[in-house]
Amino acid sequence: MKFLATNLPGVIIVEPEVHQDNRGYFFESYHQRKFKGASLPLDFVQDNFSKSVQNTLRGLHAQIRKPQGKLIGVIEGEIFDVAVDIRKHSPAFGKWTSAVLSSENFKRMYVPPGFAHGFYVLSKIAVVEYKCTDFYDPAGEVTILWNDPDLAIAWPVKKQKPMLSEKDARGKKLSDLIGL
Repeated sequence: MKFLATNLPGVIIVEPEVHQDNRGYFFESYHQRKFKGASLPLDFVQDNFSKSVQNTLRGLHAQIRKPQGKLIGVIEGEIFDVAVDIRKHSPAFGKWTSAVLSSENFKRMYVPPGFAHGFYVLSKIAVVEYKCTDFYDPAGEVTILWNDPDLAIAWPVKKQKPMLSEKDARGKKLSDLIGL
């Protein structure tokens, strides 16, 4: 298992060792000792799955009161995955990083607490799974506008506008949420 740093401290790309043959493949998506050696969380408390169609954009979501770390992977399809540093006193505040995660490249992205997360579906469908370091807290959740001009995320949107949930369409600019 390889742990690769990104341009944002704490956001890590995890590349598992994949064993493939004519029957299929096998890999470890999480290994406590290896994660401990890479100084990544060991105590995940919740696993989530989502299935989305192409051109769906989910996010950018974060929890203010109970920040969650997330280990994101793709079971089927391909996504453009994004993490945004929203820690007020961080030198990287407002900066973002991305990775293409897919069922073909087996990569995972670890997004630490204090970051917003979102993804855009590149394939016909995508089944995404992610482990969380804290429980979902709907009262403490914020949604940052996916196309906040101050963030200038280079989403690879194929159509004029992605498909959004009502909550995501009502997202706020990060600068409007700073006081939270």
